[in-house]
Amino acid sequence: MQSYHAAAFAALMTIASSEAALAQPMPTNDPAAMANVRESKEYSALLRSNPAFRKKREAIECGPINDPQLRQSCIASFEAYAAPAR
Repeated sequence: MQSYHAAAFAALMTIASSEAALAQPMPTNDPAAMANVRESKEYSALLRSNPAFRKKREAIECGPINDPQLRQSCIASFEAYAAPAR
């Protein structure tokens, strides 16, 4: 089960760092790759614009992590999508 949590955390970090990847040109010859980029953009937009969605994904992805450092890092990755305080 621990390896699942590590893999889930790695996937989360990949998603969180996708901003740089999205700056690259879209592959126009691979429909699956294009769909993946589109879905990643939609996911990031939802994380930014919908606090309830962000909290739900945080609970799903960070909740099962037992290691305190990894869990806090996971939570921080979601907080990065929160709107700045005014």
